[in-house]
Amino acid sequence: MAVGLHQGQPILRAGRPVSEARAAMVLAHGRGGSAQEMLDLAAELQWVEFAYLAPQAKDNSWYPFSFLAPLGRNEPALSSALTLLEEVTGAVEAEGLGASRTILLGFSQGACLVAEFAARQARR
Repeated sequence: MAVGLHQGQPILRAGRPVSEARAAMVLAHGRGGSAQEMLDLAAELQWVEFAYLAPQAKDNSWYPFSFLAPLGRNEPALSSALTLLEEVTGAVEAEGLGASRTILLGFSQGACLVAEFAARQARR
C-alpha cells in the first residue's frame, strides 16, 4: 500500500467488532476535528449493532485548501486521504461486511472527502 501523508494515522473503533456487526459506519471528521469527536457523535446515535471506524487525518486536516480548489492544489494530501478511506473500507470488507453494509459519514471537510470517495468508488 502506498505511503502517504495520512497513512499510519490511528483508526479508532467503537461499537461491535466488524465481524459481529449488522453494519459498519466509517466516520470522517472535519478540518480541525478529530476521530475521537466522530466516535463521540456515533455514541449519540445509539445504534448498538454497528461497528464504527474513525480514521484520523494528519494534523486534523484531510487536505490543505477548499474542496472548491482545483484538485491538484490539494495533492498529495487528497489522494492520501482517499487511499486511507479505501484502506478502512477494505478492512471492513476483509472482516466480513461488504460495501452494501458500509455507511460513509463525514462532517464538513470529511463530508466532502467521503463524497469524493463515494463518487470515485461507486458501488451499491
